[in-house]
Amino acid sequence: MKNILFLIVICATVSLSQGSAGSSAKYEPRFLIDVPTGGIIPHGMLATDIEFFQQGGVLASISLGLFDIMGLGMSYGGANIIGDNSPVWNELPGINFRFRLINESIIFPAIAFGFDSQGKELYDRANQRYTIKSPGFYIVGSKNYLLLGNLSFHGGINYSLERTDGDRDPNIFIGTEKSIGPIVSILAEYNLGWNDSNAKAFGKGRGYLNGSARVSIGDGFSIGINLKDILKNQKKITIGNRTILLEYVQEL
Repeated sequence: MKNILFLIVICATVSLSQGSAGSSAKYEPRFLIDVPTGGIIPHGMLATDIEFFQQGGVLASISLGLFDIMGLGMSYGGANIIGDNSPVWNELPGINFRFRLINESIIFPAIAFGFDSQGKELYDRANQRYTIKSPGFYIVGSKNYLLLGNLSFHGGINYSLERTDGDRDPNIFIGTEKSIGPIVSILAEYNLGWNDSNAKAFGKGRGYLNGSARVSIGDGFSIGINLKDILKNQKKITIGNRTILLEYVQEL
């Protein structure tokens, strides 16, 4: 972890190009840590995201921007991708789409509607769900303010299709992002976890509080260091689940 942080500092120091972090961000963030925002990929741009998580897990996704109001994407991954054990792949690829219903104005937030079947972290075949359930259908609002850089607030409601545990409740999520200088952003989100709170829940009913530091280290390239489940909602969490995200947005 120390080597990774050192690399981030070096790259951020020498890079003048921008990704999706900091007050000089070139692209809108499409998600905070696990929850979506109202951000959209610009038309003709391709976003590649790779997330590294526990047990040698890797999740890769690609998303394409269409007409500045729509994004389409796919994702796939699994556990033990890194390491000497046999890979355990997710059951199905994830698919996602997002429409910008309303553009942000001085008064109103940007509003987006979408669907994402990709959950996060390990896939549990016995329960037919991800450790963190996929968003499913969602609607989200995002509003940005100028306050010593950029300050944004996000909030939405989602309905996951991962319901084999019998929990069919809708869910609510909120989050914020604050730029720290031109290339760094600090992010936080709280997923209330209402759709994972019955007798078969993976957690303790506290919801998921996640935090992240994201740095723009190249033209369209950002890296995020995430600390997830700070409230220790899941039974096996001690300090928090550490994951790493690489994001690259490029023109086709």
